[in-house]
Amino acid sequence: MTNSNHETLVLNQIDTHRSTEISEIEQPALPPADGGKAAWLMLASCCIIQIPVWGFSTVFGVFQQYYSTHDVLQGSKNDLATVGTTSTGLLYLLSPITFTLLTRYPHLQYYSAPAGLVITVIGSLLSSFSQQVWHLIATQGVMCAIGNGLLFSPSSLYLDQWFLRRKGLALGTMWAAKSIVGVALPFIASACLNRFGSSTTLRAWTVVTLLTTLMALPFMKPRIPISPSSSARRLDLSFLKQPTFWMLQTGNIIQSFGYFLPTTFLPSYSTRTVGLSQNTGTMLVSLFNATSVFGGIALGALCDRFSVTNIMLLSSVGSALSVLLFWGMASSSSADSSQTAIALLTIFSITYGFFAGGFSSTWSGVITQIKRDSSPSLDTGLVFGLLAGGRGIGNVISGPLSTVLLQSGSLGESSGLSGNTGYETQYGTLILFTGITAFFGAWSWMWRYISPALRCLC
Repeated sequence: MTNSNHETLVLNQIDTHRSTEISEIEQPALPPADGGKAAWLMLASCCIIQIPVWGFSTVFGVFQQYYSTHDVLQGSKNDLATVGTTSTGLLYLLSPITFTLLTRYPHLQYYSAPAGLVITVIGSLLSSFSQQVWHLIATQGVMCAIGNGLLFSPSSLYLDQWFLRRKGLALGTMWAAKSIVGVALPFIASACLNRFGSSTTLRAWTVVTLLTTLMALPFMKPRIPISPSSSARRLDLSFLKQPTFWMLQTGNIIQSFGYFLPTTFLPSYSTRTVGLSQNTGTMLVSLFNATSVFGGIALGALCDRFSVTNIMLLSSVGSALSVLLFWGMASSSSADSSQTAIALLTIFSITYGFFAGGFSSTWSGVITQIKRDSSPSLDTGLVFGLLAGGRGIGNVISGPLSTVLLQSGSLGESSGLSGNTGYETQYGTLILFTGITAFFGAWSWMWRYISPALRCLC
């Protein structure tokens, strides 16, 4: 080799080395997933954002009890349940839309949360001036749901980037934070409503929403940088052709038909039917949310290690038995049976909170299963949005459906039970419906055994 050629080769190697260094400087390594300061701060911000997103829905049973016993709002008292189910249900139903848009157009993620904060604060403030039931439906039910959806979607997408191997644990922790919000808020909301009234309480809630969201926003950022001028991404929808997705989604929807009913009606059931104090009813809702914390983390962590269908079965059977055995058997007509009712409702809140409250944490296992059966490059955020949308279907329908169930009233002799039980009250049909839908949350597990039998028959 001549000296000229040798010098040219050395210069080329130097240029290559320099270009590599420049490339590394321009494109630094991504921060570690599943751990590290940035990942934990992101998880913490996701937990904080649950306060404004889900806070009102976790305590609406307390608000409903207040509105039912005070002449604050004009309109049918039967429509009050629609406020809570619309607020939560619409938030869920918007998820397929928001998750799809933010996945296809990633640069919109930067604007989603601030826009959501503005809409939520305005809706919450306007709700404090409500004079009729439909005013509350329009503000807390619709406006706040839209704003909260814009807050919730980017935070969930970012969490999916920051946690890969520990996705179930991270998702379970996020849902557990939602339950923690519901532990203290029922007591705070009840005390504020009794002392200051609904208008002042809702204005205070507006301030809490603003401050907690501003606290979380600085740490809500993607792990993978997004270019402001990035073009639209092509979405992988191949998982929609997989029977696995639809069976898991079916169980998710069925379970949601009855999931929200206990927390909505438990305060009024305990006061009107059992004759307990209002504080006891609030305590039962708080106890439900407290045990949901442990259920969410436990079931989410189990999904990282075991089949999601088995974990769904565990959640569904535990939820159904707690409804049918404990809530269904709790009623009172005397001082002696009142003590028994308190014990049964307490056990119900603990067990139902753990098993049913942790059901959403199985979504991490659903996403993992769909990704395994469909495509490793699947946009998991889109699957998450569709699962949330499925839950919203049941939530929205459960509002007007609960009115019909209450009108159906007692099961009476058709329950096959003797004595004074919950099935013989006006909540009897509602209790039975809640237990049945909780059991069929394990539809994907059942389908594994039903589908071979159907193929044999065909």
